[in-house]
Amino acid sequence: EGAGDGTTTATVLAQAMIREGLKNVTAGANPMVIRKGIEKAVRAAVQELQNISRHVEDKQSIAQVASISAADEEVGQLIAEAMEKVGKDGVITVEESRGFATELEVVEGMQFDRGYLSPYMITDTDKMEAVLENPYILITDKKITNTQEILPLLEKVVQQSKPLVLVAEDI
Repeated sequence: EGAGDGTTTATVLAQAMIREGLKNVTAGANPMVIRKGIEKAVRAAVQELQNISRHVEDKQSIAQVASISAADEEVGQLIAEAMEKVGKDGVITVEESRGFATELEVVEGMQFDRGYLSPYMITDTDKMEAVLENPYILITDKKITNTQEILPLLEKVVQQSKPLVLVAEDI
């Protein structure tokens, strides 16, 4: 027995609904009535799935579900271990390995995909790090496309003679 994320099932169901819906519209049925019927059926199906679903919280149950979904018991155990370590509010990222090992790495705090934007920001060339003492920190979920957007802030930081760490979606 195989299991997955339901993508194939959803695609097959969508294709069948479209095919049958078009068949009925071609035969003269009102498309709005068909649409309302499909929406009603979707609501009923979602409600039934919610009724029969159960919360999976203990490590053994999580491992069982993950093992079936991944079709691999070792991966299922690692996922359960990861979920136990990070908790409900944690983030789990799965990446393809360059080698043959399957491993779990837990990172405390936050992890960024990129580091400093320019090699000119490096302060410790031996470790290739940008080490800053008591910096101001600006965190934004926006893209900074023009320095004019943050110019007043930059001017105040320069007046204080303190470093600034910028964490942004993109610069």
